[in-house]
Amino acid sequence: MQKFSLFFISLIIILGISYIDAFTRHDFPEDFLFGAATSAYQWEGAVDEDGRTPSVWDTFTHSDDKGNGDIACDGYHKYKEDVKLIAEMGLEAFRFSISWTRLIPNGRGPINPKGLRFYKNLIKELRSHGIEPHVTLHHYDFPQSLEDEYGGWINRKIIEDFTAFADVCFREFGDDVKFWTTIDEANVFAIGGYSQGIVGPGHCTSTKSVKCSTGNSSTEPYIVGHNLLLAHASASKLYRLKYKTKQRGSVGLSIFSHGLTPYTNSKDDEIATERAKDFFCGWMLKPLVSGDYPEVMKRNVGLRLPVFTEQESEQVKGSSDFVGIIHYTTVYVTNSKPTPSLLPNDSNFFTDTGFEIIFTGNASVSSWKSVPWGFESVLEYVKQSYNNPPIYVLENGLPLEHDTTLQDSERVEYIQDYIGAMLNAIKNGSDTRGYFVWSVIDLFELLAGYETSFGLYFVNFSDPGLKRSPKLSASWYTGFLNGTIDVVPQDILQLESNFSASSSL
Repeated sequence: MQKFSLFFISLIIILGISYIDAFTRHDFPEDFLFGAATSAYQWEGAVDEDGRTPSVWDTFTHSDDKGNGDIACDGYHKYKEDVKLIAEMGLEAFRFSISWTRLIPNGRGPINPKGLRFYKNLIKELRSHGIEPHVTLHHYDFPQSLEDEYGGWINRKIIEDFTAFADVCFREFGDDVKFWTTIDEANVFAIGGYSQGIVGPGHCTSTKSVKCSTGNSSTEPYIVGHNLLLAHASASKLYRLKYKTKQRGSVGLSIFSHGLTPYTNSKDDEIATERAKDFFCGWMLKPLVSGDYPEVMKRNVGLRLPVFTEQESEQVKGSSDFVGIIHYTTVYVTNSKPTPSLLPNDSNFFTDTGFEIIFTGNASVSSWKSVPWGFESVLEYVKQSYNNPPIYVLENGLPLEHDTTLQDSERVEYIQDYIGAMLNAIKNGSDTRGYFVWSVIDLFELLAGYETSFGLYFVNFSDPGLKRSPKLSASWYTGFLNGTIDVVPQDILQLESNFSASSSL
């Protein structure tokens, strides 16, 4: 029976979207937003220009050989060109983040006038083209100065500093920005940065296979997760008290969510999958709804899991106007034995969970598989488990090897499949209100450097001018948004034929 279950799941993956009906842009609600995304460190470059100071990502990326964002796509100087590309694609919204150290170089205190002017100009440029800015405040790149001073997110002092940073952003940009995401994929930032040590600031308990200069994988991810929630709630409260009446915007928190499905049809794997959902998603979402962590986390993590005071619980509960979902692929979950909470020095986030993840491809970014039904299941899960909050899909896309090919047919198929799955979820009652392709152009990728890319536009990183060239996916997205492409197979084949005849680098 288990073999049959695996075969059936594999068959669904191979068939892709065969269960999804044809659709058009007009099948979505009129006010639904389609856009694309980027982030400051991955796009802007200009790492030490005009008063910007280092973030933890500068420090972290300079410690390995995957490259860095010193120049990246040079969006700092080429933002007008990129906004023009965004407008020509017909995008309705653009998601970007604000570099804390470009705006407030010391992490707190005086505002950098040149950094302030850059973001005002970027937002003005977007608005002049009718593009809705979606702004993220923290996309991994908090100030190195605060990390050095008091440990950054492992210290509650950061809540005050983050709220002050948010206050500046709300005050200076809020008349033109109606959508604010406080923290980008809060769960994965805490896990990757403080349990695994694979993203900045690179904290973990060192093992034979992973070396970190500092950290404690058994405690820090939970401390950081707690402080992220409190900082989000603090910024959200500030916005509601000080700005919302006039600016009429909304503030949300984003999480990373794999689709999660049992590896076998055994009861143990089914229970492990529910536990995985609590650890990955419920860790952040349950406090936003009920003011406390999932019970299974309390049991497995024990005293290492921080406790909300009554006041904190009330402040966190209901603090998100929307939930940002970042989703790329689906993984299998199989049961394993959790490490008892009485042995904290031998624990980390994954040993606490009592499950293991098996990728549908393998763990490398370049082999993520298209599993649209898994995306639909994520939206359905959030709807059913967390009171159907408004959702913005803030990142979704397919990584491919970064080379000179512009005919990214595989990405086109992926995007249309996932948009179709999202439409199914909406028809089934999910309050999903927006979708952002990651990414608008090829970027410096946080895990893969310049080896793989997600862009709708190709960036020639060997060219001093960093020339941008449209890929097939940009043409498809444009056609879908302006209504000249319906999602049916023959239209895709025709698009490929037309693109092949006209494209060149």
